Amino acid sequence: MKKALLILIALLGAIQLIRPDRTNPPVDTKIALHAPEKVAKILKRSCYDCHSDETVWPWYSDIAPLSWSIVGHVNDGRKALNFSRWATIDPKIKTKRLKRAVKTTANGMMPLSSYLWIHKDAKLSKEDKEILKTWFETELRKLQ
Repeated sequence: MKKALLILIALLGAIQLIRPDRTNPPVDTKIALHAPEKVAKILKRSCYDCHSDETVWPWYSDIAPLSWSIVGHVNDGRKALNFSRWATIDPKIKTKRLKRAVKTTANGMMPLSSYLWIHKDAKLSKEDKEILKTWFETELRKLQ
């Protein structure tokens, strides 16, 4: 039992050496999203950690194997929709992403429930959802 525990501790220690890249690329304000203040506040509070290059990395993102999962989620989020590169997104893709954003925020799929466990302030209120929906739909009309 002691030997197994020591091996487990050694393995947990060893995997800490496998460090995923947690850098935030520099944000170019010329291509970043410029939304109305109310919208920007909601997005920054509830979406930017995964959907921008302005991720605030929490302390637990330093601990493997959690770090691997968190970095994977952030990378996936940035690939799906990155508000820091808003002006560079192809209009067809932007249309798809905005339509998806309307659905996923309205039905509570975003922010992810696993994110909300620790980031309770990121939960979208009914008012937040309505503000985002209105803005997403306004942006969609601009693209048509």
